[in-house]
Amino acid sequence: MSIRLTPLTDPDFRPFSRRIAWLAADGDGNPVGSAFLRLNSRDSHSHLAELELNVHPAERRRGIGSQLLDAVVTAARDHDVRTVLADARVDSPADLFLEHHGFTVGLTLIYARLQLAGADPLVRESPGYRLVSWAGVVPDEWAQSFTDARAGMDDAPTGGIAYGEDAWDVERTRYAAQVIEQRGEHLGTVAAVDESTGAIVGFTELVVPGDGKGEALHYGTAVLPAHRGHGLARWMKAEQIRQVRAGFPDLDALLTDTVSTNAPMQRVNEQLGYRPTHTENRRTLEICTY
Repeated sequence: MSIRLTPLTDPDFRPFSRRIAWLAADGDGNPVGSAFLRLNSRDSHSHLAELELNVHPAERRRGIGSQLLDAVVTAARDHDVRTVLADARVDSPADLFLEHHGFTVGLTLIYARLQLAGADPLVRESPGYRLVSWAGVVPDEWAQSFTDARAGMDDAPTGGIAYGEDAWDVERTRYAAQVIEQRGEHLGTVAAVDESTGAIVGFTELVVPGDGKGEALHYGTAVLPAHRGHGLARWMKAEQIRQVRAGFPDLDALLTDTVSTNAPMQRVNEQLGYRPTHTENRRTLEICTY
């Protein structure tokens, strides 16, 4: 079967990344597959790119995915990308396709879901700390402290993937929230404050669909190393559950994902009532640049 690949201009341009794309069509011009490669604009992450590849189920096993992947690898090399990342459900056709083409497992993610109906976890407060919360962009009074607390993500498990330094400043913190707002979604943040210093030392973020229905997605939970072991993550997430139930009564569930080696966060989620739904491999392909 004759397949034609057409490079596309993708309007999904962001200050810290951009996507390049390809459409695969058959001899009659019918779309049969697509591929997207997200390139990172930040110097610390420019060696990484994220792949999304799709082939129509009726057209699989005809070499279309391989042709799209060849185009992706060539473009990755042209843009000095050293590692391509791709996520696929464990043992799915996509996962097996990636393995066949040389992608290895960098890490495995465990996805979990909390059914909100009846969810009312009882969690003890942590002495010496208090919780604050806000919707949307962080208030000015917390902007720098909240940005500093993002360092709690620095030692998150990354498996065999060398992500590089992920630096945050107040401008990036605000921009990330503004992007969610522009999409029409609702960002809610609960943070833990050390009462002895007045500084934020932990946080958890949740994004709710614009209509307040369906499922909301956790964007990140972290506690600075010096403040771990006090139950802050469990306390913050329990408060977030309480707030989202009150603020979005039509919401069905909360979704989260955790690296398989992050046992402490898995325990927190389990104690709060989250139940695993599936696992995904984040696979990597090293690109030869010579």
